[in-house]
Amino acid sequence: MITHPEKVLFPDIGATKGDVAAYYEAVAPAMIPHLRGRPITMERFPAGIENQGFLQKNVSKGFPGWLNRVEVPKKGGVVNYPLANDLQSLLWMTNQNTITFHVWTSRVPRLARPDICILDLDPSQDDQEVLRRAALAAREAFDELGFPSWIKTSGSKGFHIAARMGPRADFMKAGALADRVARIMLERNPDHLTREFLKVDRRGRILIDTARNNPGATFAAPYSLRSKPGAPVSAPCTWEEVERGQIGPQSVTIGSMPDRLRTLGDLWAELLPAPRQARTP
Repeated sequence: MITHPEKVLFPDIGATKGDVAAYYEAVAPAMIPHLRGRPITMERFPAGIENQGFLQKNVSKGFPGWLNRVEVPKKGGVVNYPLANDLQSLLWMTNQNTITFHVWTSRVPRLARPDICILDLDPSQDDQEVLRRAALAAREAFDELGFPSWIKTSGSKGFHIAARMGPRADFMKAGALADRVARIMLERNPDHLTREFLKVDRRGRILIDTARNNPGATFAAPYSLRSKPGAPVSAPCTWEEVERGQIGPQSVTIGSMPDRLRTLGDLWAELLPAPRQARTP
């Protein structure tokens, strides 16, 4: 199923398309439940990460009929987003040289009802101690508002913190929660945190990005590779690892994630939808 498996996608470590496919197959049992039902935007790198890639979300033409997709209205038309509900779909997208799977915070058929709230900490400069304290401040703010939170590395520069939303939540409620958390954090540490989107206005501070909670916005899926040297992973981690400074944004890679998953299991499993209960006759 994987064509040209010898193609090098991560030149710095020599990782090939075949290696990427093997990675996604290895983590699929944990990753697919987090992908299932979520519209996907594929970040594709046909010539490897050292060359220009592109984002693709519409799969309306030239794609296999068996690939699950969802039609989402847009101004002047529709977008047919692919869904990775099974291993075959995940590997088909991988075969399109997809490195990163960007997903919605909601799932089919309830696309107007996000099941998680995402806070994205995006540093302007590399200061791991300041970033660590910001992540812990996010947990504290979520806790104060009555929402347990989970964390994962972004695989890029920061961390993603997630809270589970109730079945009646909409994008307005998810966005309001993220906004309240951001305001609490900013009030307590304005010297190191900001909500200014433009880097020129951040003055070296960490951006508290709440925009992942807008309709149609995406975030890097758990266990997704990122298009960075070393093939880092957006990896679920424990708050204890963050507290001890044992993990950073790119600590987990294509080489270490499968063993980590076998040892620790899916650290974001509690964020998955609860299994449907069988009806009593």
